[in-house]
Amino acid sequence: MMISRIAALSLLALGLLSPQAQAQETGSLIIYNAQHENLAREWAQKFTAETGIRITMRQGADLEMANQILSEGAASPADVFLTENSPGMVLVDKAGLFAPLSKDTLANVPDTFRPSSGNWIGIAARSTVFAYDKTKLTEADLPKSVMDLADPAWNNRWAASAGGADFQAIVGAILALKGEQPTKSWLTAMKEGAKPYRGNSAAMKGVNIGEVDGALIYHYYYFGDQARTGENSGNVALHYFRNEDPGAFVSISGAGVLASSKNKAQAERFVQWITSKAGQAVLREGKSFEYPVGSQEAANSALVPLADLQAPKLDPDKLDSQKVTDMMTDAGLL
Repeated sequence: MMISRIAALSLLALGLLSPQAQAQETGSLIIYNAQHENLAREWAQKFTAETGIRITMRQGADLEMANQILSEGAASPADVFLTENSPGMVLVDKAGLFAPLSKDTLANVPDTFRPSSGNWIGIAARSTVFAYDKTKLTEADLPKSVMDLADPAWNNRWAASAGGADFQAIVGAILALKGEQPTKSWLTAMKEGAKPYRGNSAAMKGVNIGEVDGALIYHYYYFGDQARTGENSGNVALHYFRNEDPGAFVSISGAGVLASSKNKAQAERFVQWITSKAGQAVLREGKSFEYPVGSQEAANSALVPLADLQAPKLDPDKLDSQKVTDMMTDAGLL
């Protein structure tokens, strides 16, 4: 039975309506967000200020939120799904739970930073880097390829956060570019030779205090720490693998409109706004230190230009998160 408009507004004011009911009564959007919360909230606040469309946000990790959408299926209350890395988007896309995006929205972002399916779109990017202890290592000491970390010479000298979606996306790139057997061998060597940390920031801190010589992370952890106090990165420098090496992988954050959304027009308007100059300027001007990928917006001036990273060409649809999880589990890393 439908509640009256007055009763609905009263319940909304008291916070007693569910997020789904709130969206229906106010014309707002429900966002399942796996991007960094501060960045997503800045996008949401600026979008609401410009359009008047309110946003209710649910926060979680990439694959956690992706699997929730899969379990909810056509009954999902979500209008939009945002991720840090693309494998979560691929998982939802393969289940047929995204609505195709319009040509106008897709045109905001070059095809390098969106999947061939056209069902979701890149909204930001982050570069894989080797964060190293500059008090111990020179550039001549650094691995030429990320695959070189499998060399026993690197045993007990490097670190990673294997349990995170960030690292699993990097492994997905190695799998897509090098194939199953080289990836399996690399993961086996990693189990023997890499020090595990919980989170990229912790791995970088381990480098900074001399616990390890280097760590495989994304670039923005370093720049974010430098912009604050620098206390966890003062002894750290970044090595970019370049040369289309798997270690030069650029991970794409994504946005998609759920096929189950009751507010598809508004949901796509939000995705289109994020990838517009106004939305991408949040990345350039803010403190996320992620790369803009849409509307030809330049990156934060502190970053190496995106075009100079020499990243491998890789369709994000090809990143197989389930295969990566299986292989990392078999290697004893998960």
